[in-house]
Amino acid sequence: MTYIAKPSIHHPGLTKNALGHTRRDYEGAVSTLCAGCGHDSISAAIIQAFFDLNIEPHRVAKLSGIGCSSKTPAYFLGNSHGFNTVHGRMPSALTGANLANKDLLYIGVSGDGDSASIGLGQFCHAIRRGVNMVYIVENNGVYGLTKGQFSATADKGSKSKKGASNSDSPIDLVMLAMELGATYVGRSFSGDKEQLIPLIKGAIAHQGAALIDVVSPCVAFNNHPGSTKSYDYVRAHNEAVNSMDIITPREEITTNYPAGTTELVTMHDGSQMLLKKIAADYDPHDKIAAMQFLMRESAAGQVVTGLLYAERDSEDLHQHIGTVATPLNQLGDRDLCPGSEALARINAGLR
Repeated sequence: MTYIAKPSIHHPGLTKNALGHTRRDYEGAVSTLCAGCGHDSISAAIIQAFFDLNIEPHRVAKLSGIGCSSKTPAYFLGNSHGFNTVHGRMPSALTGANLANKDLLYIGVSGDGDSASIGLGQFCHAIRRGVNMVYIVENNGVYGLTKGQFSATADKGSKSKKGASNSDSPIDLVMLAMELGATYVGRSFSGDKEQLIPLIKGAIAHQGAALIDVVSPCVAFNNHPGSTKSYDYVRAHNEAVNSMDIITPREEITTNYPAGTTELVTMHDGSQMLLKKIAADYDPHDKIAAMQFLMRESAAGQVVTGLLYAERDSEDLHQHIGTVATPLNQLGDRDLCPGSEALARINAGLR
């Protein structure tokens, strides 16, 4: 696969973050996706989130599978670690990498075909194990690389570009993730950066399995009347339950909102997500109520977006299995192979 590199020379007047980096330092190669593809907007939101949070690119590991969405890690965070897996196998590769080195920030980028079809089992197990990751699904409802067949997330009754109607029930990855135990769940729209950027920031700050399902229209095969994943449909049926912003620990923020209209969600790194409630009775900490709300709105044809669920005291895979504080890839032979006496004690404890 050929990528077009960008010039390394930056204009001296570009805005820099607290680390002295410009936004260009968080970019990657020039995109080869179709002009207007929603995936490019998601890449831009990821770039902006990491730039704003002052995160060094080399602290990030980005993984993907196969599909248009899985090409996108080439287009952001060019100085980070990266691994492109085979179709649907990104979650297990990310799980293994996270187990070996928990000091990195892990972002998995996938598509509705990569995660909801061939990789559905992998998706489920990574979520239920609580792997500390930001799992972004770039969801367009079609197989773009193979000319626009319906994917497993296409809504029943939606129309293809050729006019065929989808007769299968869709897999809702948001509902599935909540049922499996994801502790941070959001949905957004690639055309809404004001919502998407803080949603990504919150997922980065969260400890545990964070899923963001982003409706990302395919301009080549699924942006026509009859599609429920088109720009026009999502804009007309977007039901946002909250708008949000991130308050970093370094900034003193004061607010003066009327009581009951905002909520502060404290993240594990000390930052806070300020939720401005649009649906006044929506509680992002009540999983059952959230799932009922999602089902009700989905039945009415609405696309619910925003922070849908966040667990207050979440844990990740390392806490679940009790690994040591030092990343496993930094342990020496003496730590990893304590000897025959230690092995004998372990075996005796299993009898």
